[in-house]
Amino acid sequence: MGQSASTSGIPSSLNRRDNANPKLSRWMKNRSADEISVVPIEDSRICSYQSSDEVGEDADGAADLDLDPVDDCLDLISDLPDECLAHVFQSLGAGDRKRCSLVCRRWLRVDGQSRHRLSLDARSDIQILIPSIFDRFDSISKLALKCDRRSVSIGDEALVLISLRCKNLARFKIRACREITEVGMAELARNCRNLKKLSCGSCCFGARGINAFLDHAAALEELSVKRLRGLTDGADMEPIGPGAAASTLKTICLKELYNGQCFESLILGTKSLKTLKLFRCSGDWDRVLESISVDRVAGLREVHLERLQVSDCGLAAISNCLDLEILHLVKTPECTNAGLTSIAERCKLLRKLHIDGWKTNRIGDEGLAAIARRCSNLQELVLIGVNPTSHSIGLLTSNCRNLERLALCNSETIGDAEISCIATKCSALRKLCIKGCPISDQGMEALAGGCPNLVKVKVKKCRGVTSEGAEWLRSNRGSLAVNLDIIAAMEPQDAGASDGEAEEIGGEQQYPSVIKQQTAAADVPSSSSSSSRRSAFSKAKIGFLARRNFVASTIRRWSQSNSNPQ
Repeated sequence: MGQSASTSGIPSSLNRRDNANPKLSRWMKNRSADEISVVPIEDSRICSYQSSDEVGEDADGAADLDLDPVDDCLDLISDLPDECLAHVFQSLGAGDRKRCSLVCRRWLRVDGQSRHRLSLDARSDIQILIPSIFDRFDSISKLALKCDRRSVSIGDEALVLISLRCKNLARFKIRACREITEVGMAELARNCRNLKKLSCGSCCFGARGINAFLDHAAALEELSVKRLRGLTDGADMEPIGPGAAASTLKTICLKELYNGQCFESLILGTKSLKTLKLFRCSGDWDRVLESISVDRVAGLREVHLERLQVSDCGLAAISNCLDLEILHLVKTPECTNAGLTSIAERCKLLRKLHIDGWKTNRIGDEGLAAIARRCSNLQELVLIGVNPTSHSIGLLTSNCRNLERLALCNSETIGDAEISCIATKCSALRKLCIKGCPISDQGMEALAGGCPNLVKVKVKKCRGVTSEGAEWLRSNRGSLAVNLDIIAAMEPQDAGASDGEAEEIGGEQQYPSVIKQQTAAADVPSSSSSSSRRSAFSKAKIGFLARRNFVASTIRRWSQSNSNPQ
């Protein structure tokens, strides 16, 4: 762009054109190297070499070469304000943005100032690079530090240095940084006064580190702790919280903790708690939930309980939260219809209910009927490993007029009759997911004449549904997206929520109206040796994964070709 260039820097393709035009070659030899600059013109067939002198002085030479004199090209990008250029950078992918930052110093500066999110490999040898990194990226508001478990992580000194450079940090994630102690966490909270979200996992600072942070985090709104080491039990247990964050904290998420009950003081002392998520934490949680009083958690609206030791007593305590809107019960085998009934009787604002019964059959018609009678605002219902009958399904479809998203997975009692009931009465239903249920093409035919607002149907591992039935449904409901996924019985059945049906049924993504049918080998040759059986199953699983990746990549290429027409 306007920089002088010698003939040696001219591309080889242009040199070949010079040799093909003797007049142009003689004119080039008469010009000094420092006077020549490459200037592109509108005609893409030739490239004009324009002198740095006035254009009129070379008009005769241009006429001899049959070339039109051109004005100096305007560098329109240089006229863009930094804000506009930063907006363009934010629309690029990570790779393109890195390449753009190498174009010139201005682009490097604008790229660094407009980056608000950064993730770093937090090994110890990065400490000497911290000043230069944050000199360039001086507007970071979201920072993630992740270290490999086999490497030595950064320590308190590096964390303090980072906190001094990132005064406007709002979100901070730290993973496997085992050298950081309570000293570094305290300094982080002191220096980053605007920090609103902290997520830490696989760290060793224990309860002291969390307390040191909470004592100075006056603006903290969300706390997520996963696999925190150093938590003790018994008489040596150190309670956590609430600290200075008691008045601002709104979300607490605890995952895979040993003796997570030490967070009881934090849960009970948080005045504005809205969301409580407990995943795979050991110990008895009924006592913690029973300690929750109406005055302390009157505003609690969302509760997630997954793989916990919690019973109906804990659910009865949660029912004191009269503003509860979202409840997830995932693989809590001690919860029964009685606990769900207590939730239904008092939490009448419930909008989303996810239940993974783990095929224990302790939650069924009785609990679901209570939900149907008292929670008329229900909009989303996910049932995994639960066996409701037409009685509770009929009550849910009749009383819950706002039900928009429904997922029925691995249920032995959901058949064509229940699907017909849903099609007849669920007028507001928009998304329906059916997995591992004994339905057939008759159920698909029932959907064709009901659920007028239905936009997507996903059917997976339902042996009675064929591609012909799905195609018939699609032909009768042209605007309906039908996703049919047929997989042979060799794939292990999982009644858990990890398959993605619960997440997908609650999402807002739009899918193309396609029908997908996948088939896998039905049988694996048996062998007397257990190792040969494992080998055969592994080969079959690898083949299935390869076939699934091929289908996904094909659909991805189709979508790219549709979005980028030639």
